[in-house]
This record gives sequence, structure tokens and C-alpha cells, in this order.
Amino acid sequence: MSKANNKNNAFEIGGTSIPPGQRASVEFEVAKLYTHSPLSVTAEVIHGKKPGPVLMINAAIHGDELNGVEVVRQILDRLNPATLKGTVIAIPVVNVFGFIHKSRYLPDRRDLNRCFPGSERGSIAGRMAYQIFEQIVRRCTHILDLHTAAIYRTNLPQIRANLSNEETYDMALAFGTPVVIDAALREGSLRSEAEKIGIPVLTYEAGEALRFEPYAITAGVKGVKRVMQHLGMIRKSTKRKTQVEPVIARATRWVRAEADGILRSHVSLGQRVSKGQSLASISAPTGSEEIQIYAPAGGIIIGQQTLPLVNEGDAIYHIAYFEEPDKLVEQQVENYLDEVVDDSSNEIKWGIGVQ
Repeated sequence: MSKANNKNNAFEIGGTSIPPGQRASVEFEVAKLYTHSPLSVTAEVIHGKKPGPVLMINAAIHGDELNGVEVVRQILDRLNPATLKGTVIAIPVVNVFGFIHKSRYLPDRRDLNRCFPGSERGSIAGRMAYQIFEQIVRRCTHILDLHTAAIYRTNLPQIRANLSNEETYDMALAFGTPVVIDAALREGSLRSEAEKIGIPVLTYEAGEALRFEPYAITAGVKGVKRVMQHLGMIRKSTKRKTQVEPVIARATRWVRAEADGILRSHVSLGQRVSKGQSLASISAPTGSEEIQIYAPAGGIIIGQQTLPLVNEGDAIYHIAYFEEPDKLVEQQVENYLDEVVDDSSNEIKWGIGVQ
């Protein structure tokens, strides 16, 4: 390709024209409150000098999920539009209302991630989803959707994706979390509706709501970097550590509380458990009537409740099952977490192509 043909054009979005090699903040009015105040979402657009994919990196579709917000900030701090190939549309806070109120939901108590592609004349959730989908999502070629577990739960770093889509599958392996879940598409989710129009989407899950957790943030930053390298948007580092080989879960299952009371956990996130192993004890506050919760099958703990107060039927442990030996998967998880914990105390090296 000649140099003349390798130059990028201006990127048009939200009524703003961004020249190649430039960065701009673009505000999108997505709804109005009953006070007639506009509700806007801000996107930071980094438009590379050379053509390439249009990657959206978004967080806080659920307003209380904060780890992804910091992942986006760190990504923006490192990217250099002069050497970037393609365009990054970074939205650190999608659900602005929920973010302000430290809530997962919108004012109408709806889950924004069940309202896509939205409706121009629907509820506030539907209108927000519609504007985001029409004005931003349709401009993208790839999407990284950053999440945490819900309040009082925590997740091991993991990717959830539609692995029947070859491009999505390749992105999932590139992201590099130790566990990849072939997750069904949920109607109304950003992932489902974007894939319907041919945009591959990864959902990254790590950590707990309403807090910053360095391991979850570092793992997210590293994963985003690897996907951008995979897409050819930034150059690969000349010196690379051996990457943990992701393992695809063949199934997952929630273990539920079998009684009301105080839960005392005997296992931790990322731990290998065997069939019949005691996962937790549940008893009355006085210590009477204690029962044990046992693993229904061997696997790896990829999510768990953090609140020790439980009601019968509460989902308390999320276990993933694999074709590979559980001991091997557990070792890969341990190696991965050791690496991200080490990197969280040091600056992540991005190599050539970024600041």
C-alpha cells in the first residue's frame, strides 16, 4: 500500500469532525430528566493518523461498576494518536445517572444492559440505549465492554463472549484472562445487539462493585492492550512475557444457600474445588443449626458472594467446569494473578506505538 493510501480521513461522530492524529471529547445528549436537565454521555475519541479498526472501550453500563472506569482512564493516559492505527472511542461512564447515585440501575429501576438497541420514544432507559446505539455503537467495528460483579459479589478476571463467532473467539484469546466463558447472548444486552449487526464484543468481568481493585484494573488494562495489538492498532512489544493460555469453560453453575443465616466461606476466588468439598458453613448468629454447603462437582471458583448474610436460595458461589484438569486450570489462574499483582505495583509497559 502506498503512503498516500495509508493516510486516515477525518472521523465524524456526534456532529464533531476529528482530524487524523487528534483527540477530542464529544458529548451525546441521551435523555432528559423531569427537571428538563439534559443527561449526557461523554466519549473521548482518539483518532489515529493511519486507518484501522474503530474500537469502543466502555465501562459502567451498570453505574456502580467502577473498576472499568479506571481501566478506561489508564488506557486513555497511554494512547498516542500520532502512532495509533484506527480509532478508539472510550466511554468511561455509560450510565451517568447510576454512576452519580452509586447504583446499578437507572431512575426507572431498569437495567440499561437489557434495553439495547433501545427506542427513540421509550422509557429513559430505552431512550438512552437508543441514542448510544445509534450514535456510537453503529460507528464501531469492535467493542470491549467492561464490567464487575454486582454489589456484594466478586468475579475472577474472565471474558464472556459468543465463541461461535470466529472474530470474537480470536479477540477473547488475545485478551488473555485465564478463564473464557462461552456465554449465551442475552436479549437486550449491548453484546447481543451489537453482534446482531456484525460487531464482535467481549464482556470483561473482574472484581466487585463500588470499589477499585488493583488486580482487576491491571488485568483489564493488560487485556485491552493485547486486543489492540491483536487488531493491529498498536505495535506488539519486542520483549513479551509468556502469556497465560486461556482455558474455555465448558459450563458454569451457581451454588445456592440451603438455609438462612451467617455464611463463613472455606474457599476463595480462583480456588480449585472437588466434588463433595465443603465450600461454606451457614449457621444462626448464635452458632446453632449449622449446615455445610458442598460442591456439586469439581471445578474452579470464578465468582462468589462477599456478604456473609444470606437467605435460602441466594447464589453464593459461581463454579466453572473445564475439559482440562482442574489442577492445571488452578495453576494457570494462580500464575495469572501473580503476574497482574506484580504489574499493578509497576507501570505497565506498552511498547512501541503508545506513550
